[in-house]
Amino acid sequence: MSDTPFGFGLPPEEPENGDEGKKKDPAGGGQGSGGQGGNPFGANPFGFGGVPGIGGPGGADNPFAAMFGSLNPNDLGAAFQQLGQMLSYEGGPVNWDMAKQIARQVVAQGTPDGVKDASVGPAEKSAVEEAVRLADLWLDEVTPLPSGAGTAVAWSRAEWVEATLPAWQQLVDPVAERVGAAMGDVLPEEMQAMAGPLIGMMRSMGGAMFGQQIGQAVGALAGEVVGSTDVGLPLGPAGRAALLPLNIEAFGKDLGVPSDEVRLYLALREAAHQRLFAHVPWLRAHLFGAVEGYARGIKVDTSKLEEAVGQLDPTHPEQLQEALQQGMFQPEDTPEQKAALARLETALALVEGWVDAVVHEAAKSRLTSADALRETLRRRRASGGPAEQTFATLIGLELRPRRLRDAARLWASLTDARGVDGRDALWEHPDMLPTATDLDDPDGFVHREHLDFSELDKMLGEAAEGRSGDDGPSADGDEGKGDGAK
Repeated sequence: MSDTPFGFGLPPEEPENGDEGKKKDPAGGGQGSGGQGGNPFGANPFGFGGVPGIGGPGGADNPFAAMFGSLNPNDLGAAFQQLGQMLSYEGGPVNWDMAKQIARQVVAQGTPDGVKDASVGPAEKSAVEEAVRLADLWLDEVTPLPSGAGTAVAWSRAEWVEATLPAWQQLVDPVAERVGAAMGDVLPEEMQAMAGPLIGMMRSMGGAMFGQQIGQAVGALAGEVVGSTDVGLPLGPAGRAALLPLNIEAFGKDLGVPSDEVRLYLALREAAHQRLFAHVPWLRAHLFGAVEGYARGIKVDTSKLEEAVGQLDPTHPEQLQEALQQGMFQPEDTPEQKAALARLETALALVEGWVDAVVHEAAKSRLTSADALRETLRRRRASGGPAEQTFATLIGLELRPRRLRDAARLWASLTDARGVDGRDALWEHPDMLPTATDLDDPDGFVHREHLDFSELDKMLGEAAEGRSGDDGPSADGDEGKGDGAK
């Protein structure tokens, strides 16, 4: 894990968790390069290798080696099909059709522990619906925000991929756009005018490479998530509380907690997220705007990109892919970028902290395992799984609330001091929410007087009305004096 918040910056020299294949063995592939249930062709999706006697010692530089040496006819056809898709792509910065295709392949291959995806049965659907229904009843007692889940659904991993890809597109495209622009910028100016077709081809390949890598990361993440809001953002359709029974079973396997309690606790978290995003209308745009603002401030490590482009062979595209896998992103050290980071980090912490506090209040007297499940999920969000780390490396974005515990304590203190109505009234306007500084001094924020924005609007309206009259409102409240001048 990187020391920088949200995983921005260059990855460490040696990946953690023993996943050394990600960098040390591109041919074998680590996670994110196809080795972990990703592309069936490994880190080299097109089977390129070396043919003796061609292109250098042992033919290592020749892109057609393994294609003609080891691929069977079906693999060879698939390789040429993917190569054709890469070179013919003319869409946006990411080939999302390819991303979905690769993500579905990853899901179909199963997780590293051998568990494959499966359709959700009627009993599992009924259990999820009942858990969300009960969760909403419990949440009614601890927050004035009404239910935000119009429906409750049980998804397979493949269904999670299909439902969340539009949100991933909104998150990833700003970063991919910067890479696409940088691919043309690394060429000398005198060459750019003559290299129009080459630049176009490079961007097509870049879009396909991003699509492939994002597809692998999203597909792997589908094997870890338990709902539609695990990363703190509303990834699924609005008003639809979603849980993944297969992943919930894997999550609770070694906890020593009854499966019904695990499902209900996770349903509480999903339902709480849905309430917040449904009834705080500005929140979704605020979060995605913070993500986009920070992503647009990321700069590309042009030295790595120049190296990849300098060696680029149209028939040897895995060079660019390997550069993407190793991470090329780092934040700009500007006041604007630091402010964007603070907004993003604080917003994620406040959302996750509110959910943590509200769910604990609802569950602590009803579920014997509430404390244990709360701590398990806090640690899970703090560390992230392998797929989250791969995703962070690929696009420089790690959606993790670094100050979750601070935010949860602040929301709990607000509940004690102001009650649930006073606590949740802060969601009425983004300017009323705690800041990063407030997380450092929660007591100071809790006992500080906050301006009621509804009262402010009323005051401004009365002031405007008074200015429109000759004399303004009278002391006895008779505001009609100025009507004739309006």
